[in-house]
Amino acid sequence: MKKKATIHDIARELNINASTVSRALADSPRVKEKTKKLIQEKAAEMGYSRNHLASNLRTQRTHTIGVIVPNISRHFFSTVIGGMEEIVSEQGYNLIICQSHDSAEREAQLVDTLLANQVDGIILSIATEQSDGSHIQRIEASGKPVVFFDRECKTIQGHNVLIDDFSRAYELTDSLIQNGCRHIVHLGGNSEASIYQDRLRGYKDALEKNNIEFQEDWVFKSRLKQLDGQEIAQQLLAKDKMPDAIFSANDVAAIAAMEVLQKAGIRIPEEIKVFGFSGEPISAYTSPALSTVNQNPNLMGQKTAELLLDQINGTQLPVHNTIIPSEIIIRQSSLKTD
Repeated sequence: MKKKATIHDIARELNINASTVSRALADSPRVKEKTKKLIQEKAAEMGYSRNHLASNLRTQRTHTIGVIVPNISRHFFSTVIGGMEEIVSEQGYNLIICQSHDSAEREAQLVDTLLANQVDGIILSIATEQSDGSHIQRIEASGKPVVFFDRECKTIQGHNVLIDDFSRAYELTDSLIQNGCRHIVHLGGNSEASIYQDRLRGYKDALEKNNIEFQEDWVFKSRLKQLDGQEIAQQLLAKDKMPDAIFSANDVAAIAAMEVLQKAGIRIPEEIKVFGFSGEPISAYTSPALSTVNQNPNLMGQKTAELLLDQINGTQLPVHNTIIPSEIIIRQSSLKTD
């Protein structure tokens, strides 16, 4: 097997100091551009490839960041990851993407795997399934920086990048009420997750402000998947009294419920108005188009990555929540009709 070329081999070929070759291959500004080009061309000619393992041992960094999300197939999470990648790639970092599928056990396994692989930091959107939080404490004990996004972590004092779920839920519920709705069903998620707690709280506060009695049996908790939306819509159709509006804590369940109701002959928005939340692109193309919430996922990803990189680079930051701007998007599905 042919021996791999080394920095010293290149130095001998060019009669240049090995340290100069090393700096040139690292694109150091301390090396003149003419010399740098000469060295880089010779390295390519000789088939030189950088020993990343040795470099990592010297710097005590792997230039990798672990990212754990519930489900990468969701537009929200894939767009957040895109925003992260824009930022970390500029500083020479790569992302290792993992999916927890909202399982606390799977999430704990992924945390341990990432720590064992010496990632420089971890970005995490916490699984909705309840856990004792011991794996989160293991991140803290490791000394590795961690930033949480979308779902607030209350296990440790850490950095969280969020939207104002309470205010958006309040505003959209109030919007439904102003458009004449009085019997509003809420399709909520796991009550252990902060985002679903805040969205439910916003819904309840809007009802109270408008002197509408909160009814526990109008709240349906589920995983907010397509099947959940379909099954809840079937339950609503079986009730003696249909609601006049649905506020779903994500778009997936909202769209699934709309489809079932429309097949049963229920007109939207004339007989029942529907509001989603997660800003899925398909929500603009349903018939009628679904009202929802723009969560600015790309910006969330960028801010999350910036916070983590600051910590990796040694910046001491006060622990706080970063709130990303968001907005409700009014479309035909929740409009007032004559």
